[in-house]
Amino acid sequence: MQLKDFDFLSDSTEQTSTRYVTFVTPGLARFDLVILTTNRFYGKKLVIDMQSGRSGVLAYDDLEEEGVLESVFKLNEEEASELAQFLALVLGEVHFTD
Repeated sequence: MQLKDFDFLSDSTEQTSTRYVTFVTPGLARFDLVILTTNRFYGKKLVIDMQSGRSGVLAYDDLEEEGVLESVFKLNEEEASELAQFLALVLGEVHFTD
């Protein structure tokens, strides 16, 4: 198979900002996260859990939705609550540029 055989729907490159952070919560849950800031997700950030390989495109308002972090990262309620407390500090509000 050659590159010309693929039907590309999108293919772009951009500069991004990447933050790597490892921390232990008060409940002793460890998180190794990558937080990627890009223009691709309308102000949301790509959060990747390096331990599980799970990822989600999240913004501050997603943290207020019940069950989002539990579902995306397969966490129990306590772990999700502690992760939400950290993410609330780094995600910030979504600002649309369109």
